[in-house]
Amino acid sequence: MNKAFVKEKEDDDEDDQSPEAVVLPAGTRNYMTRDGYNTLRDELTHLMNEERPDVVQIVSWAASNGDRSENGDYLYGKKRLREIDRRIRFLTKRLEMAEVVDPGKQPDRDRVFFGAQVLYCDELGEEFRITIVGVDEAEPLQGKISWISPVARALLKAQEGETVTLRTPSGVKQLEVLEIIYPDE
Repeated sequence: MNKAFVKEKEDDDEDDQSPEAVVLPAGTRNYMTRDGYNTLRDELTHLMNEERPDVVQIVSWAASNGDRSENGDYLYGKKRLREIDRRIRFLTKRLEMAEVVDPGKQPDRDRVFFGAQVLYCDELGEEFRITIVGVDEAEPLQGKISWISPVARALLKAQEGETVTLRTPSGVKQLEVLEIIYPDE
């Protein structure tokens, strides 16, 4: 078939989602801690003010060298610009819909809510310490889990000493809340 009749996706502009981006459930807000918001804002600022201008300068220099079809600096630079622009759009959208929550101002500190650090144990007695954070700041290996994760959803609104049920693909588990800590104001 002639290439003129085939629409090829040259630019990934339609897909502003990062591969690691978590889609928020419909009708929910993008809750974030102040630290998480600042981290995303700092990344956006870095991309716009430092990294993008540097790549534009490299692409401009590479384009001035002539034949662009085999110019690695030019081709890589254009690809990197598309990646940066996609990430800028993603961060801008996420920050626009962000709702910053200060867990230190939580009035009901006896229950698990967004921003709480929770110590719990499973049926085998193994203890876990997690902090419930926004989807964009979750780092499970560092103990930061998203508020929409199954564990966080099971723990939300629980009190110290309470046992909650966690439904997983491998079966039902019981988690006991041992301690709830909120950061100081």
